[in-house]
Amino acid sequence: MRLKISLLAVLLFNTFGFAQTYFPTAHGWESKSPKEFNVKVEVLEKAIDFAQSNEYSGDRDLRIAILKGFAREPYHQILGPTKKRGGPAGIILKNGYQIASWGDPHRVDMTFSVTKSYLSTVAGLAVDQGYFNPEDFVVNTLWDTTFDGVHNQQITWEHLLNQSSDWSGTLWGGHDWADRPPREGSIDDWKNRTYHKPGTHFEYNDIRVNLLAYSLLQVWRKPLAQILKEHIMDPIGASTTWRWYGYKNSWVELDGMRMQSVSGGGHSGGGLFINTEDHARFGLLFLNEGNWNGKQLISTSWIKKAIAPSPAQLNYGYMWWLNKKGTSRYWEGVPENVYYAAGFGGNFIVIIPDEAMIIVTRWLEPSQMGTFVKQVLDAIP
Repeated sequence: MRLKISLLAVLLFNTFGFAQTYFPTAHGWESKSPKEFNVKVEVLEKAIDFAQSNEYSGDRDLRIAILKGFAREPYHQILGPTKKRGGPAGIILKNGYQIASWGDPHRVDMTFSVTKSYLSTVAGLAVDQGYFNPEDFVVNTLWDTTFDGVHNQQITWEHLLNQSSDWSGTLWGGHDWADRPPREGSIDDWKNRTYHKPGTHFEYNDIRVNLLAYSLLQVWRKPLAQILKEHIMDPIGASTTWRWYGYKNSWVELDGMRMQSVSGGGHSGGGLFINTEDHARFGLLFLNEGNWNGKQLISTSWIKKAIAPSPAQLNYGYMWWLNKKGTSRYWEGVPENVYYAAGFGGNFIVIIPDEAMIIVTRWLEPSQMGTFVKQVLDAIP
């Protein structure tokens, strides 16, 4: 009987591609040939060649790349650590197995705004613990001056998560209005702007992302890196090499202890420094709706919220980008239920639910990412 069931499983897999998800251990990751999943090897290899030949054009000295990339921002400065980057690297998973990799997947590099998706996850853990609901006003938890004023008091946790808060203020010496300012107008125009009602206007803004990190630190009362390590990274078998940094001036005192409030990216240095393989583990957790080998690490309900379109931005959830038609970031020929974490310099974690696939890239020219994902999908019959 066991033999018959086993043969049936093989038949179903070969015919329809059905297979259980494989979860790597902390000490190793099993690879399989793409052929075992009926993936066209030649087409996949061509896609990987494309990724390697379209390296991010910015300087490998990321301190230089950051200063050039954000040169138009008034008062911009590097406050956190940086690291010279490696070359193009990546991993592709199918049903949890590695079917391709290139470059050095164990090299630790900056990952910039991919950090935001990890920060969002720390918020999800707090929601799962019952500390707050996304719809709650943040001022009800943070009673310091951070959310003072008629406008700021209207901001909910959801507004911080989907970048629609239009919070006004200064944090760690950075002014909200000076982060990615409009192309037109003067400093006085930006400083004296008319506020958008929270929840109605999307604006990608690292000062406000760092505000979310600071707010979550006040809730957890422990460094957020410890929360991520305990609840997510250790259970998924991540390495011990990743680090999460803040700024040299983002230290606070809580309960008599000195803690650093981390940053949500490397815009001013800092953020998550991590290797490609650990990114792949994190992506695999989301592909499986928060479940890791039978253990629910973060609720499925949270993940559904995190990847739902925001009222102010159709292709953005809780710090995850969504592949939606009619938006500037839409990847033609890629399913609309694909979602991804994205960071400066071509850092991506892409979740493709229909194919049980994860694609992680490091240092791929961002404008070529949609083409690359489409090429990978072309390898699947």
